[in-house]
Amino acid sequence: MLNLSNILTSPYLYSSAVTLLLLIALKAIIGQFVTQQPLAFFNFYCQRLADKVNKSSNSARQQNISGLIAIIVTLTPLLVILWLFEAFIEVYWLWHALLLYLALGSFGLSKTSKTVARDLVANNNYQAKQKLSPFVLRDTEQLSALGISKACIEMQLLRSSQLLVCVGFYYLLFGPLAALSFRLLLEMHYAWNIKIARFMHFGAAVNHIVKLLQWLPSRLFALILLLGTIGQNTLLYWRLTRGKFFHTDNGILLHVLALGLALKLSGVAMYRGHKVRKTSFNDSARQPQATDIIHASKRINYALYLLVLIIMMLAIISYSVSGHGQ
Repeated sequence: MLNLSNILTSPYLYSSAVTLLLLIALKAIIGQFVTQQPLAFFNFYCQRLADKVNKSSNSARQQNISGLIAIIVTLTPLLVILWLFEAFIEVYWLWHALLLYLALGSFGLSKTSKTVARDLVANNNYQAKQKLSPFVLRDTEQLSALGISKACIEMQLLRSSQLLVCVGFYYLLFGPLAALSFRLLLEMHYAWNIKIARFMHFGAAVNHIVKLLQWLPSRLFALILLLGTIGQNTLLYWRLTRGKFFHTDNGILLHVLALGLALKLSGVAMYRGHKVRKTSFNDSARQPQATDIIHASKRINYALYLLVLIIMMLAIISYSVSGHGQ
């Protein structure tokens, strides 16, 4: 079992927390000007790999095995090379910062959400769809203003959880290679998502792995979001959502946000022309509108700010307890 006192007195926690905070600040600044992801090339590689090895003529079991082998063949050499290369690095913190920079997602999601909301208010649905499309898997061509608003809110919530909270969680606990490993698995999951019919079996392995890995950090994020409902009906919201706490999907995140905003989220969506029926949350509430994108963005950002504050507190406690402050 993890010993809390050993974790707090570890000099690694202090240095890791400081590095994470500095990278968050750097990514937040860069995210205001650049939205391009540094791992876009890896996503492209995953798509081309699937084109080569994912054959529709194969049985479901063969596609499952092919997907698992694709993960091993792709991830293992990269991680071994990076692990061996670290032996030649003189400045470890700089190397760790570089790996963390690659692993962390963009902090420009709020800016994207605001531009989408602005276009919707101006009745420029086409521009809103064009700006949203690179960030979502679902088809956006046929979406109404309500559908765009819902997709945008869900996109910011889930990407914030996966690309920021989960990556930061694994970095603090296990280091930069673990954080980067999770991010690479996440990119495979995006490229081989089982919601797309041709990846239903090929992407099953990475889908299960990512669900398992994101379970704990996403639950912590859900609890932080729940704290943001204090003054509303927090206890009622907890009773309504606690049944999803031990599920492996992201339903609890969507449900907590839907309740906090008094909106209906999730439901039916189109993926490559195929209709996928997903669980909807807070069915009795109204559908999201453009202004709700801004409200949702603020609530998500407040939760992220609180997590940053917690990291700062951990860094200060670790610095004091480990004796550095003497």
